[in-house]
Amino acid sequence: MNKKIGFIGAGKMAQAMMEGIVKSEVISRENIMASSATKNTIEKIAENFRIRTSLHNIEVARFADILILAVKPELHTSVIEEIKHEIKKDTIIVTIAAGITLVDLEHAFGQKVKAVRTMPNTPSLVGEGMSVICPNDRLSEEELMEVEHVFKTFGKTERLEEKWMDAVPAISGSSPAYIYMLIEAMADGGVQQGIPRDKSYRLAAQAILGAAKMVLETGIHPGELKDNVCTPGGATIEAVAALEKMQFRGAILTAMESCTDKVKMLR
Repeated sequence: MNKKIGFIGAGKMAQAMMEGIVKSEVISRENIMASSATKNTIEKIAENFRIRTSLHNIEVARFADILILAVKPELHTSVIEEIKHEIKKDTIIVTIAAGITLVDLEHAFGQKVKAVRTMPNTPSLVGEGMSVICPNDRLSEEELMEVEHVFKTFGKTERLEEKWMDAVPAISGSSPAYIYMLIEAMADGGVQQGIPRDKSYRLAAQAILGAAKMVLETGIHPGELKDNVCTPGGATIEAVAALEKMQFRGAILTAMESCTDKVKMLR
């Protein structure tokens, strides 16, 4: 791929993305550049990924064909004000921040720009990310596919209409945190029964990985897959019944509603 990729911001999510891009070798390291406000971060990025780095956002803005704004939502306005006159005419602007809309980007730049709203997640670090992508109408299909190609270096992608983007963090962006809590709780249960903690974590994590693959690869409804594990009068249905009594599903739905409400407040 003969495009220059720029990152403004080099936090954990950006580094997970960099890891996937570099490992894929789809883009040469010399065509990737990142900026950060701190020297320590820049030195770490340069050492870990051997890409171009800078302490100056303007340098990255001038460099990139695809410019990824990997900063917190509240920093977008100040960062864009700094770089808006420095980007190339056809630069594709990509935001990975929750709550930043395509209209927000155009208003901040003060001009029509090629913009893509995305929501990746941290499993990108191990090549199992889920990134939702929503472009404005100024990108060609070829340009959108180039953006998707970048994101596919660290996982799967899904296009979605913008009207649903505020709900995405709750279902794929933030949800790894819920799963980590579930793994931790399951491992605690194993330890309570005498299973060593390291083995408990492996058993729980692999069970969740396997269950997810069953959903993705079989196409069978999750409810049917659940039913297939629950033999009449067996131990699994007892566990499921206990979860239902504790409003397991309701707790997840409430958490997702809270997450979505917070995303809408970030604007």
